[in-house]
Amino acid sequence: MTTGVVIWPVVFISTDIINEYFGRAGVGKITLLTSLLILYAFGLVWLIIQLPPAEFWVALNQEAYGKYFDVNQSFQVVFTQSMGIIIGSLSAFLVAQFVDVLAFQKLRKITGSQKIWLRATGSTLISQLIDSFVVLIIAFYLFGNWDLSMVFAVAIVNYIYKFFVAVGLTPLLYLAHYLIDSYLGKDVAKEMTKEASQSSF
Repeated sequence: MTTGVVIWPVVFISTDIINEYFGRAGVGKITLLTSLLILYAFGLVWLIIQLPPAEFWVALNQEAYGKYFDVNQSFQVVFTQSMGIIIGSLSAFLVAQFVDVLAFQKLRKITGSQKIWLRATGSTLISQLIDSFVVLIIAFYLFGNWDLSMVFAVAIVNYIYKFFVAVGLTPLLYLAHYLIDSYLGKDVAKEMTKEASQSSF
């Protein structure tokens, strides 16, 4: 399993809550903001890799780990790999968010205001299936050195994990709805969810 997958199901649950009250437009704004932050991180990583290391930093690490240890090369290898992961993550995030929103809205038309678990968890399970494969294919097959069998093996394990976490987090959706509805008042919450169901990107 990849480490990034550990918190990822929470992202889609959050998207579903935003989608419920602010619709496609709200999710679109959050997706754009998140994408800009990922690109900002990508730019910083690229810039950091270009900078020359301080001589004392290289020397101290050679002293600690042996004269043949090149800490700057290790630093560059780790962060260069991160660039592929960032590109893969951003691509997968955009595609999966788009799919999640569409699936959520389609399921909302079927369920109306009932069965929150079906539209939220259902859309999450569909979008995370796509996300699980897209991120690994780009990050580790196109930009890395994994073969497709490794990509598929890890993607399947990642998805199984995401599946069970998404299902396990379903009660949190109801808690979030209860808290938001209590805060807004039932009439305001109902009006917001009605408007959200008609919004576009």
